[in-house]
Amino acid sequence: MIGIIIAILVFNFIAFRNNKLLSANQIVHIWTFTIALQTSFDMYMECKYQGYWYFKKEIEFLGLLPHLFLIPPVNIIFLNWFPYKAKRSKQIIYLAGFVIAILMYEVITLLPEPWGYFHYGWWRLWHAAILDPILLIILLQYYKWICRLEKAAVINGK
Repeated sequence: MIGIIIAILVFNFIAFRNNKLLSANQIVHIWTFTIALQTSFDMYMECKYQGYWYFKKEIEFLGLLPHLFLIPPVNIIFLNWFPYKAKRSKQIIYLAGFVIAILMYEVITLLPEPWGYFHYGWWRLWHAAILDPILLIILLQYYKWICRLEKAAVINGK
């Protein structure tokens, strides 16, 4: 429990203290999108397939903490620091570095309590190494879509 509390405080502090790019509207969109996507995916991985779970191998309120307060600020950090105007190679390096950081954090969450709170069933770190870049690219495309919608709304006066 200590690990998740520290992580929530640190990642939220970093996300909001260092935000220079995302508007409040974009943050709400990203936060909501993250909760919806993560919860939908985890519902299957945790409950149906028992690939991994948070805290205990059952549905519980504590399991909402990472969905509601940990993963959204990590996505905000990713989007805020993404090198949008850099060459594709630099963007790929950033994506790879961010995935490596996520994987290192995932290893820490596997520690015994009170530091760890994440548990593997059949899921392994290499599954996350394959899936995380895909999820981050989906997030990035969603953010770009929100930006286009905002721009169109300004142009059209809506």
